[in-house]
Amino acid sequence: MTDNDILQSLVPLGISFIAYFVVHSLLASLWFKRWVQRKWPGLMPAYRLSYNVLAVILLIPLLWFMHQNPGPLVWQWPGLTGWLMKGLTITAILGFIWSLKSYDNGVFLGITQWRNRHTDSTDPDSLQISTLHRFVRHPWYFFFLVILWTQDLHLAQLVVYSLISLYFVIGSRMEERKLVAHYGETYEEYCRQVPGLIPLPWKWLSKTKANQLMQSAVNHHEKPD
Repeated sequence: MTDNDILQSLVPLGISFIAYFVVHSLLASLWFKRWVQRKWPGLMPAYRLSYNVLAVILLIPLLWFMHQNPGPLVWQWPGLTGWLMKGLTITAILGFIWSLKSYDNGVFLGITQWRNRHTDSTDPDSLQISTLHRFVRHPWYFFFLVILWTQDLHLAQLVVYSLISLYFVIGSRMEERKLVAHYGETYEEYCRQVPGLIPLPWKWLSKTKANQLMQSAVNHHEKPD
């Protein structure tokens, strides 16, 4: 494959992923969900579930195209380092699986909203600071970053993984603006004490403080408007 062929495959791939991220963020935004709620309130119980299904359907052809057009190998972990990276990959996968119990997966998938005919633009959940959330605000993003960057990389993967990492940074900030709007000063305090994407040994939350913040979030949510 010539350099021109590689470029011709990478440009549409990169643009397609950027377009995917834009659509994904737009559909997740609070203002767009409120617009749908005003125009078609009957759609809201299925909104989160439909959002997740659409996200998967749109992602599959992009990943297929990336693996069909990988480009040249640009980075390979050498020797024992390669085995260490494989160990980190497995650890991150196991960490992700273990973290599932820290989330209300029914709410995350949208099944709860559908069953309960939930029509509000915000999801029916509460602030949960699990063991992992005491050390990093977005454990899933962290585990996925570890999985991505412990692999041997072809050029297409390097481009896509860089875009995904950038999207995690931007997307996490957008997500947190919604959480601040929902939980107020409580979530801002949480952000000040816990790192966003990469755990830091000197910056974490005690279990007692986490419980205090969760209770504060409940009190904030129960305050009359």
